[in-house]
Order: sequence, then structure tokens, then C-alpha cells
Amino acid sequence: MSTARTSRTPLPGIGVRYDLTTRDYRHLSVVAHRDGSRTLSAYRNDDPDACALSVRLTGQEAEALVDVLKPTHHSPTLLSTTELGLVAERIELSGTSHWNGRLLGDTRMRTETGVSIVAVLRRAEAIPSPGPGFRLAGGDTLIVIGTREGVDAAAAILGRE
Repeated sequence: MSTARTSRTPLPGIGVRYDLTTRDYRHLSVVAHRDGSRTLSAYRNDDPDACALSVRLTGQEAEALVDVLKPTHHSPTLLSTTELGLVAERIELSGTSHWNGRLLGDTRMRTETGVSIVAVLRRAEAIPSPGPGFRLAGGDTLIVIGTREGVDAAAAILGRE
């Protein structure tokens, strides 16, 4: 019995696309838009490039769907960012980024956007709570937390080439 295969593709300026191929070789995708909405798409069996269904969900509708699919995922001790008006997001730093090789403090991220960079993922390593002296590198994925507007502004700053 084969298992589901997943992949993740950054969509600059849009968000991230997640693709799932089921054990029955059905193809599903979810585009997680920067505004918190999601587009869920299912593709035809006879033509995997032909979309059979596409549904745009608000952030709240996407959460309701997650609750139906996996109702035990909530725990009273987990931070529920939507209830607090916060979002957590991964932002990838491209190899051609203006910030490649520069110090995190040079971005003035917290001052300009109010977001917190809680970790940097580099290759197979996670660097928690990087300080202003941390040197960024192309391919780094920054885990940021803040308001939707702040995270969007951080993505714009980090996307500078």
C-alpha cells in the first residue's frame, strides 16, 4: 500500500502551493494565499493537468475544513494565532535577495513591520531566536509571527533583490 506524496512550491507574491497525490493517484492542491485564504483544487483522473474542481476558501472556512478533517488537532495549550489576530508564516530568502549575506538586524524587521523572527531554517538545521547579528543566506526560511499586515510587509522586505 503506497502512501500519500506531498510537495511544497513557493509562489512569489501569492503564497505557497501544496500538492498531494493520494495512494489512489488522485491529485489535490491547496494554494495558501498570503491574505490567509486558500484555494483547494482537485484534478481529473484521466487528465491530471485538468482541474475538475476549484474552491476558494476564506481563512475561517479553511479552518472549519481543517476542524472537520482533523478535529483533534486543537489543544488548549497551543497558540491559536487566528483568535489572537496573529499569523505565523514561513518566508524563504532567495539566493538573489538583497539580504543574502547581510545581518538580520540590517533588515530592521521588527522596527519596520512589528513581526518577530522566531527561527531560521537552514538546510537541515533550525536556528531558534536569531539575534540581530545573525547573517542571512540565500535559501534560508524565516519563521515569522505577527499581524497579517506585518507578515506581508516582512515578505516584501525580504523579497527585495
